[in-house]
Amino acid sequence: MNMFVDQIKIEVHAGKGGDGMVAFRREKYVPNGGPAGGDGGRGGSIILKVDEGLRTLMDFRYHRIFKAKNGGNGMSKQMTGPSAEDTIIAVPQGTTVRDLDTGEIIGDLVEKDQELVVAKGGRGGRGNIHFASAKNPAPEIAENGEPGEDHYLELELKMLADVGLIGFPSVGKSTLLSVVTGAKPKIAAYEFTTLTPNLGMVMLPDGRDFAMADMPGLIEGASKGVGLGLKFLRHIERTRVLLHLVDMSSEDPHQAIERYRQINKELANYDPELLKRPQIVVATKMDLPNSADNLATFKADLAADKTLEKQPEIFPISAVTHQGVQQLMQLTADLLDKTPAFDSESHDKELVAEYRAAAPDKTDEADFTITKDEDGTWVLGGEKLIRLFKMTDLTHEESQLRFARQLRHMGVDDALRAKGVQDGDLVRIEKFVFEFIQ
Repeated sequence: MNMFVDQIKIEVHAGKGGDGMVAFRREKYVPNGGPAGGDGGRGGSIILKVDEGLRTLMDFRYHRIFKAKNGGNGMSKQMTGPSAEDTIIAVPQGTTVRDLDTGEIIGDLVEKDQELVVAKGGRGGRGNIHFASAKNPAPEIAENGEPGEDHYLELELKMLADVGLIGFPSVGKSTLLSVVTGAKPKIAAYEFTTLTPNLGMVMLPDGRDFAMADMPGLIEGASKGVGLGLKFLRHIERTRVLLHLVDMSSEDPHQAIERYRQINKELANYDPELLKRPQIVVATKMDLPNSADNLATFKADLAADKTLEKQPEIFPISAVTHQGVQQLMQLTADLLDKTPAFDSESHDKELVAEYRAAAPDKTDEADFTITKDEDGTWVLGGEKLIRLFKMTDLTHEESQLRFARQLRHMGVDDALRAKGVQDGDLVRIEKFVFEFIQ
């Protein structure tokens, strides 16, 4: 069964840079050659790219963890290791990307073949040719590759449609879409026939065209998640013109005005900006017996409503007999011609969460943290410190001494003394443990 998936969470892990190499020249007649260790290659990045052939995020249901390849290690004779290829992930047009750790929207993929780097690969570590100096012409120092970025993301698909069909379930949205486009939505005589948005292209005789989306039916409380409301409202954000379909065939002559008000109320509750979109009220099912009388009552109820800033335009149609359908499409195209694009992220900006996760005992929030385990071991952390640690080649003593100098320059030694560290106390960085010596 073809399922429509419009929201998914994924993990992306970029590749680590290749390690730099410690090597020396070994040439004939050159007994004391200098350093010749090459740099590591760059790790692969993870890139999201728009694929116009995709319509849902279904492919991500069973593949949610993406890992790019690591860069190649440096080689002798100053040769740089190979860089890893980037991992390209295809996403549908209209995908919004949110970082789950920060709550921020980091990209909106709406253009054809648009790309977004969501996890950057680490740079390659430097070989020992970069550490030679007059005092140390033959250094046994090289860097490990920089770690790649890791992110937890939420992908959210919002359909790219110029015109959105809104209204209560079973008002004729799917029928209208099937009549004016090549789309084949499910049509039946019961509510919530449409469980997912359907998209079609309207082609007019004068050469104009536009995309129209049939949205899942909306009911009271949809802005709070009742029924299919949130699915509907998420996809309506990008539309420029709304066709508000109202069923005129009810036995209750005042049902039309009540449902019309409920739909607009849900739009306002979700995002007040949606009510600023041009809206044409489409009176549907005008081929049925009660429709003409109900339309007259509906117009009278609207005229008596003092809360409306201006009276909406009402256009009666019958999608079954095609009465008024072509004229409605012409009117919609005219309205689109003079309607600019709206800010589709206004609601997203309100939803962006701010996180203030404070790590304990931070001496310098940007550089390192100091905590103490229950067994008395001092634990060093922090983004900058861990990055330096991972890029240190601990197999060579000179590299270890260089890392110790970096810690001292960052102020870690003084901060540990201020915390009360004693000579011989154990200090741990991830799984690496050493003794503190005054």
